Amino acid sequence: MAVERLGSILKHLSPGSSLSQITSKNADDIVITLAVRTPLTKARKGGFKDTSLEFMVYSILKEVRERSKLDPALVEDIALGNVSDAKSSYKLRAASLAAGFPNTASCYSLNRFCSSGLKAVADIAASITTGSIEVGIAVGAEQMTIGGDALDKPFDEEVTNKSQESADCMQPMGWTSENVSRDFGINREEMDKYAAESFQRAEKAQKAGLFDDEIVPIKTRVKDANGEWKEVTLTKDDGIRPGTTAESLAKIRVAFPQWGPTTTGGNASQVTDGAAAVLLMKRSTAIKLGQPILAKYVGSTTAGLAPRIMGIGPTVAIPKLLAQHNISLADVDVIEINEAFASMAVYCRDSLGLDWAKMNPRGGAIALGHPLGATGARQIVTGLSECRRTDKKILLTSMCIGTGMGMAGLFVNEQ
Repeated sequence: MAVERLGSILKHLSPGSSLSQITSKNADDIVITLAVRTPLTKARKGGFKDTSLEFMVYSILKEVRERSKLDPALVEDIALGNVSDAKSSYKLRAASLAAGFPNTASCYSLNRFCSSGLKAVADIAASITTGSIEVGIAVGAEQMTIGGDALDKPFDEEVTNKSQESADCMQPMGWTSENVSRDFGINREEMDKYAAESFQRAEKAQKAGLFDDEIVPIKTRVKDANGEWKEVTLTKDDGIRPGTTAESLAKIRVAFPQWGPTTTGGNASQVTDGAAAVLLMKRSTAIKLGQPILAKYVGSTTAGLAPRIMGIGPTVAIPKLLAQHNISLADVDVIEINEAFASMAVYCRDSLGLDWAKMNPRGGAIALGHPLGATGARQIVTGLSECRRTDKKILLTSMCIGTGMGMAGLFVNEQ
C-alpha cells in the first residue's frame, strides 16, 4: 500500500508533466473554498416534498454564508442551475437576500439540463477568471416534486420535419435509455447488477458516515398523512434502499414497455429534491481572506452527440476534456458520472474503459437521486469529500445532457 501511494504521489508530481502543471499552485488559480449540499429526498414522498425551491436555495445559501464566515458583501454574483422552474431567477434573488447577502450581489439562473449545477460552477469560474467578479457562488437546485423536464406539447412541425435528429429531441429520457440498451447490446441483467452496486455503495457510505461532511442539516416543514404540519431537520439522503441486490431489482416491472424491456424504476435515477452550493474565488483572494482552499477548478467542456442516445454524453465530453489538458484517465483518481439510467452508466463505464472502483465510489444518482439542476454541483461536493477521505488528488465529473450533449469538469483536491 505504501509503495502504491508513493507511486501515485510521484506520478502527480513529475516535473514538467501535464499533471504537474494541473496540480501546481498559482495566485490566479480558481479555487473552491466551500462545497456543501442538502440531503437528497424523494420527490412527492420525502423530506422536501412540501418545501419550495426558494426555501431550499435560501437554506443552502444561509449555510454557505455562516460556514464560510465570509463577509457577504464580498460576494458579487450567484448562479443557480435549475431545469424545471421558469421563475427560478426571481426565487434565487429573493432567497439570496433572505440568506443575508446584500442587494449588491447579482443573481441569475441557467438551464443546461442535468449539467446545470456544473455549468453554474463553470460560469462563476469564468467570470472570476476574466476579472468580471472576484467572489461568486454556484448553486444547483431542483424541486422535482412540483415539476420535471417533460415536454407539454410537440415541437413545431416545420422544425421537426427538417431532420430526424430534430424530431428525436422530443424523445423522453426513458426512451433514450432503451435506445442505448438496444443499440449497444446492454441487457437488463447488466443494468440491474450495476444499479445494485450503486445502492450497495451508497448504503455502505451512509452507514459509515461518509456523507456527513458534505451534507448540511436543513430545517423545514412536512405535511403528514393527516394534513398536519410538523417541523423536521433533514440530515440524510432518503432514497437509499438498504439490502438491494441484483436479484431484488430483477423483480421490478419494466417502466417503459412501449419503448423497450430493460429500464425500470430500480435501475434508473430517482426523481428527487435537493440542492448543492460551491463557493469560488482566486487563490490569491482566498489567501487574503483567510479562506480554506478545498480544491482547484481546472476546467470544463461540453460536446454533442445524437439526441436519441443522449445519455452517453460523458463518452464524448470526457475524452475532449482530458485532451484539452493533456492527461489520461489513468491520471484521474475519482470519477463521478451521473447515473441517469443504468444502461447509460454501463455503456460509459465500459466504452471508456473506466476503473469501476474509481467510478461513483459512494454510489450515484440511481441510489442517491437526481435533482436535475443540482446533480452537477452535488457530484463536485461528493467527489471532493471522497478525495479528502482517501487522500486522492484528481477528480473528474461528467454529466449527460438532454437532447444529446455531455459535460465534464476537472478538479484538483487540495485537502
